[in-house]
Amino acid sequence: MSILPLPSVLIFGFGAFGRLVAEALAPHLPITVCDPAVAPDSTGYPVVGPEAAGDFDIVLLAVPVPALRLCLEQIAPHLRAGQVVVDVCSVKEGPASLMAALLPADVQILGTHPMFGPQSAAAGLAGARIVLCPLRGQQWRRIAAFMRHVLQMRIVIATPEEHDRHAALTQGLTHLLARAMGDLQPHPMIRTRSFDLIMEGLSMVRHDAPEVYEAVTGGNRHLVPLRVQLAQFLAGGA
Repeated sequence: MSILPLPSVLIFGFGAFGRLVAEALAPHLPITVCDPAVAPDSTGYPVVGPEAAGDFDIVLLAVPVPALRLCLEQIAPHLRAGQVVVDVCSVKEGPASLMAALLPADVQILGTHPMFGPQSAAAGLAGARIVLCPLRGQQWRRIAAFMRHVLQMRIVIATPEEHDRHAALTQGLTHLLARAMGDLQPHPMIRTRSFDLIMEGLSMVRHDAPEVYEAVTGGNRHLVPLRVQLAQFLAGGA
């Protein structure tokens, strides 16, 4: 028995992550795509323009942080009361403020951050962790139930501030270290198992898109004191 009565989903943005979401949801829900940069016959799903955003129960914005404002401005005039708009940005405070300011007051809003990417979720979403930041409305509870019981995902509920404060350490610092160590050339044999594990973890984010790096390092205000603390330690001042 399905948790949801098959709501329609519009995925705005069909890059690598948009494709991942479409593949995960398509066996369960009707999926439509909106992405002006993608050829309509290349998606495998129905394709519409932003003006059709009001025709769907859930509008999922699979776009990077820099593209979010334009995306919201494009869909806002076409949304209707009761729809749910969901973002998947890697930081939450900024996007949450944008959505609250630009979307109609009768539209429900759910901020999310999937703690995985196309590479780490290649084998499926079962067991994958996602943070939910409910911002407006109650439909997020049904979405959370669908994720938990149908997709078998692990759900974490947080405010945007809580998310960004913790993600500054667990994600932002990881990206900084991956960038800092990316050009180092370790010896193929003079290395410990602990070093190999560190490098394996850093390699998972080293090749993320530049906008992801900018979002999690430059768009999270909570990373600033951690950078200072790390720099002081490396300089011998801690």
